[in-house]
Amino acid sequence: QVQLRESGGGLVQAGGSLRLSCAASTLGFGSYAMAWFRQAPRKEREFVAAISWKGGVTRYADSVRGRFTIARDDVIATVYLQMDNLKPEDTAVYFCAARYRAIIPTIVSDADGNAWGQGTQVTVSS
Repeated sequence: QVQLRESGGGLVQAGGSLRLSCAASTLGFGSYAMAWFRQAPRKEREFVAAISWKGGVTRYADSVRGRFTIARDDVIATVYLQMDNLKPEDTAVYFCAARYRAIIPTIVSDADGNAWGQGTQVTVSS
């Protein structure tokens, strides 16, 4: 079972940027589709961004498209989420997810089959 560890969260003012990292402890990281989700207080967990296991396909939630960028480095088994022009509504705990050789719709919609990290808090002040 792949283990995931997120880092890079923190407190930032609106309009600022953060880069989240998710390090995976597994062989064959390149064969995992990866995604970021977030959960704000008193809200359901929601999809943010995903990247295919070959890295050629990405998908974003409408709320972050054009502001967030997902990328992966298979050499160091890490996926990133670059977050620019942050807004107070981006405040949430951000979770990394992994799914072996899954297509993006699967990792997005079938949460029970994903491996999950512990999460990292992102707080955007107005």
